[in-house]
Amino acid sequence: MSGGVQSIVVEIGDADSRLDRWLKRRFPNAGHARIQKWLRTGQVRVDGRRAKPGNKLAAGQVVRLPPQATAERDGVPVQRRHPPVNEADAEDLRSRVLYRDDAVLVIDKPSGLAVQGGSKLRRNLDAMLDVLRFDADERPRLVHRLDKDTSGALVLARTAAAARFLTKAFRTGAVAKTYWAIVVGVPKPVNGTIDVPLAKVGGYGKERMAPDMEGRRAARTDYRVIDEARKLAWLSLEPKTGRTHQLRAHCAALGTPILGDGKYGGREAFIDGGGVGRSLHLHARSIEIPLPDGGVKAIKAELPPHMAETWAFLGFAVVEER
Repeated sequence: MSGGVQSIVVEIGDADSRLDRWLKRRFPNAGHARIQKWLRTGQVRVDGRRAKPGNKLAAGQVVRLPPQATAERDGVPVQRRHPPVNEADAEDLRSRVLYRDDAVLVIDKPSGLAVQGGSKLRRNLDAMLDVLRFDADERPRLVHRLDKDTSGALVLARTAAAARFLTKAFRTGAVAKTYWAIVVGVPKPVNGTIDVPLAKVGGYGKERMAPDMEGRRAARTDYRVIDEARKLAWLSLEPKTGRTHQLRAHCAALGTPILGDGKYGGREAFIDGGGVGRSLHLHARSIEIPLPDGGVKAIKAELPPHMAETWAFLGFAVVEER
């Protein structure tokens, strides 16, 4: 018995995986030799092209698999099983939907909720996505990330086709994102572009982004000071690239770390005195996305409670920055 040709969209959680390792995870019964033969003979294609075992995958790419991949003797793709979601979490997540149509969901991700799991992160958004199916046949898919402690607008795709469309939109810069942050200190000049390439440093479990003197991974962020008080500044940040921890690393490189960001700012990311919390003050305020069915949608997410309290303490009025 032989299965048919299938195409699988690479999910954001599998981005940067080697193609051969991704295949082994999905088809553990196929065996190393068989997978290598698929690759060597061009039976596996990525976005329509032949691919090598060591090629790194990107979210949204389409991997075409040969009929043998779905044959009974090779097993079937591994499907992740997710634990049940308690009703309180389910209701809270549903209440956070900012926009919904047949193809797209945008939610207001709370600070403190990881987007994906890990060895120490059993509670995460990815594990709870079934509660956001609503009337759809498919489970929503992640198409971009926010850090665990970053709140705000997060986009989900409701179909495989929408996932391909949206992932490409993010990759090609067709999505406009604006973040709000409180930083310690006031940047000079008060508006400009941070153009500092970034690279990952540190060992397992201690990875962080740092300026890359060789300039291999370009990273650019436009910034503007909206207001300032008590040696703190309210910044509007518009990332033009999508590097891991880009805004946090860039603000630190500017000499004004984000309030509460001990990872990148150390002690300088905190201030003494009441009225200002110690949690990370970074919020995905708005996002403007092209829709699969045409048109563009702009969505805003209100400040989370800990940041709203800081705004009130500093006397900042929440008004549109443009």
